[in-house]
Amino acid sequence: MKGSLIIVSFFVVGALCGFHHLIPYDFTQNDLSYYVLCGLMLCVGINIGNDPQTLKSFRSLNPRLVLLPIITILGTLAGCAVAGSLMSHRSLAECMAVGSGFGYYSLSSIFITEYKGPELGTIALLSNILREIIALLAAPFLVKYFGKLAPISVGGATTMDTTLPIITQYSGKEFVILSIFHGFIVDFSVPFLVTFFCSL
Repeated sequence: MKGSLIIVSFFVVGALCGFHHLIPYDFTQNDLSYYVLCGLMLCVGINIGNDPQTLKSFRSLNPRLVLLPIITILGTLAGCAVAGSLMSHRSLAECMAVGSGFGYYSLSSIFITEYKGPELGTIALLSNILREIIALLAAPFLVKYFGKLAPISVGGATTMDTTLPIITQYSGKEFVILSIFHGFIVDFSVPFLVTFFCSL
């Protein structure tokens, strides 16, 4: 829990620095976040490489776990369909488009803004950021009450990058490769599903 709070606090500090223009705008426009993410993935890779049991543990996992990304996608869309049916001011397709971001807020919000306007694009941005923050903060509770796969499913498209260290910490190193695979498949589905629901 402490690690999750530290990560979220860095996000809040970054947002405040950006809001108050404490960091030059040109500095944030370069590929700094990309290089930081690469460094993060390097550290995770080193951690996996130092533990030969990780790959052995992955081989012993149930082959049905490769269906986890599909279950995550279907479960999210089902939840969005229920939420959409309860909202009178938003169409079902709009709710499905927002949910189809699966935590990939940068890409999905751009697509939705382009197709549906800035208001729904902002809703998509906030909704998908919230999904990532919930995955970061609630990981220990999700593992405790719903099992080790729960943080992976909640993390959506973020499980191969930003939420991977938290998943590794609470679900275990044996789920790292599954988490990366899950994130890749869900991530890949985002542009197709978002544009599909926006076009309805």
